Amino acid sequence: MNTPIKLLIASAALVTVTACSSEMSEEEQAIYDARLAEEAKKPTNLTAVVQANPDLSTASTMVGISGIGAELKDEGPFTVFVATNDAFNKMDQERLSGLMSNEDKTELASIARFGLVEGDMKAADIAKAIADGDGTASLTTLEGGAIKATLEGEKVVLEDGAGNKVNVIEADVESSNGTVHIIDGVLMPK
Repeated sequence: MNTPIKLLIASAALVTVTACSSEMSEEEQAIYDARLAEEAKKPTNLTAVVQANPDLSTASTMVGISGIGAELKDEGPFTVFVATNDAFNKMDQERLSGLMSNEDKTELASIARFGLVEGDMKAADIAKAIADGDGTASLTTLEGGAIKATLEGEKVVLEDGAGNKVNVIEADVESSNGTVHIIDGVLMPK
């Protein structure tokens, strides 16, 4: 067989295979539709992302009680540093209970806002800010304070207003109105 005929047959076969592969069976379409439906159910905004993570339930409760949860639903973008339940368990439990049950939610809201930075910063953005700042970046919080960010190796370390240091243990959890970074300690304004 000469080369032009072989090329024509190969092209026809390729078109046929491509046409067949673009059609899904009913079973494949059902799987695809189920995946789309599952993706649509996933949390989208910062509040929903934090609420959906069982390791962040204390922070979720704190945000809800403090009243700032409504701010986080639709506004933004924000960068949020959220402490794990284990981090809250390391706090003085009497103080934590007092914060959560106190009628005056001012201090609780202050703590919650201290973990919020305006703008959407991924880990790479924070690392760049640290490099641009000769090893330190100052991130202004919604509370009006500053979180000092540095790198220890490739790990982002944050220092709060009280001088406590915490580590980012999971970075770049995306949402529709910002980015969540999960930390191993509670950031405090003072």
